[in-house]
Amino acid sequence: MSIKDKFIDLRSSITPLFQQIPARVSASFTGSSRKTRVISASAVVLTLVAFGAAGVSPITTDPDEVAVRAISAELELPSLDEQIAKLEAQQQLYVAEDKMRAGDTLAALLTRLGVDDDAAASFIKSDGSARAMLRLKPGTAVQAQTSNDGVLQMLRATISGGADNTPKNLLIRRDGDKFSVAEETPTVERRVEMHTGVIRSSLFAATDAADIPDSVASQIVAMFGTNINFASDLKRGDHFNVAYETFWQDGQFLRAGRILAGEFVNSGKPFQAVWFDEPGSSGQGGYYGFDGKSLKKAFLKSPLTFTRISSGFSMRIHPILGKWKKHTGVDFAAATGTPIHATADGTIDFAGVESGYGNVVIIKHDSKYSTVYAHMSRFAPSSRKGSKVSQGDVIGYVGMTGWATGPHLHYEFRVADVPRDPLSVVVPTATPLAGAELQRFKTVAADITHRFNLLSGSETTPSAPATKLASK
Repeated sequence: MSIKDKFIDLRSSITPLFQQIPARVSASFTGSSRKTRVISASAVVLTLVAFGAAGVSPITTDPDEVAVRAISAELELPSLDEQIAKLEAQQQLYVAEDKMRAGDTLAALLTRLGVDDDAAASFIKSDGSARAMLRLKPGTAVQAQTSNDGVLQMLRATISGGADNTPKNLLIRRDGDKFSVAEETPTVERRVEMHTGVIRSSLFAATDAADIPDSVASQIVAMFGTNINFASDLKRGDHFNVAYETFWQDGQFLRAGRILAGEFVNSGKPFQAVWFDEPGSSGQGGYYGFDGKSLKKAFLKSPLTFTRISSGFSMRIHPILGKWKKHTGVDFAAATGTPIHATADGTIDFAGVESGYGNVVIIKHDSKYSTVYAHMSRFAPSSRKGSKVSQGDVIGYVGMTGWATGPHLHYEFRVADVPRDPLSVVVPTATPLAGAELQRFKTVAADITHRFNLLSGSETTPSAPATKLASK
């Protein structure tokens, strides 16, 4: 029986029942109470709803009555041999990267890069500009683009450290059977990184543990060197925060730049510094404390970066004369050849040999102050009488010339030609910021303070973009 016949049969059986409903309802309502009529009406309504639902509910289709049709078609698969042949016919280019190693030869470098090209090797050796590839510093990344059979298409390396410290890309390209060399200025991305460290043994050990470059560690010494002697003042548990520039090319680290801000807590005493453009300067600036006072003092606390004091400013038994004699300076023990830095700007008044002092340099800073550096093994090339020196310039190297029993630097600080203890003498500082410059500085310092608090975990508010650390 078809679905249509089933539906007609169902309708025929239901129709008489519906025709009887009005009469039955009327009969049940006649002479009945109000409660009976309500119950009867409700029953009728429910009955109608039930039959209506049954009338509209879907009727299950008989699977035997569903028409099924089979469709078949032949599909042509591409030839695998043809695909391989096409790929082999195409010229594929491959890129490899490696780093220059100490004692590397051109042949060794090209082999690691997958280059098998005698013509390219001969060109690099013979061309004056291309030979710069052989003078790359160890660690410099080199990229090569080659064909399937190792023929060089392009060789690139980044050269930095020029007069303006701007990186250059050295590019060697193949054009048919010829090669060309060019220098291009790459797109460099500037970032600002923030790190924190704790002193366990030495500053450089702490910066290594915090993944801070050595060039930044040296800047920390220069920045706080007028307040902290990093050879003798450091204590276990001292800690620091630092924010500095880094420069990247195509996601590859090029170099670290200037420290933008630093904070060093030494024996519980905090020292802070922020790089800020000096008023009226053009791209020049200096480090200031968070209170706007310049950190640049007239004299560094020590003429050597890392050392220890072997003899202070006091009476002592002279190690050679064997009798009590006033020691008019401070002796810094250090290895022979350790660089000696001028502790302040000035003019070299004497550079030569003097009895007892050996090789000695005397610097006049003004009519009142002068400093003496004795027992040098040798002088810096620029250390000549009348030469101008700036604070931090290398003027010579540690030795043991003159009356000395071991390599060290004898350092004197003279006021009106009278020796004074360089570790306790009070020296002047630069003029602090004021007015509009001070207000601008306070904005920068407040942002730095907030960021350092976040770095140390003393604040929980979200940080703003780190690029706002710089004042320009």
